[in-house]
Amino acid sequence: MTRVMVFGTFDILHEGHRNLFAQARALAPDARLVVSVARDLVVERVKGSRPRHSEKERREAIRASGLADEVVLGDAEGYAEHMVAARPDIIALGYDQEGEYVKNLERDIEAAGLRARIVRLKPHRPELYKTSKLA
Repeated sequence: MTRVMVFGTFDILHEGHRNLFAQARALAPDARLVVSVARDLVVERVKGSRPRHSEKERREAIRASGLADEVVLGDAEGYAEHMVAARPDIIALGYDQEGEYVKNLERDIEAAGLRARIVRLKPHRPELYKTSKLA
């Protein structure tokens, strides 16, 4: 079993997210998909506004969709702690994920004792399927 982890806000679960999950699963023939849902305070800090749906509602929507094998909440501070707990073999980043944590991800996971491969996934029709365009 290969643990593949993806991260995001997932405020409105849409076709772009479904494609992200499918791409992540396709990274290994025996993939177990772990989805990390960003905490409300982290979303507010990064995006400048609170998400439309609470972290619990977003986590439950993904669970109910059946698209993930595990759904976890991200860390309130930092990001490595919940990754260490999940022990991913592969960390799959969305095409548009950027910022401090992405820039330092390789260094930080190595410092945390993880040996995960980092993969950047491809966009899927971002002109249509992006939460900021759908909200």
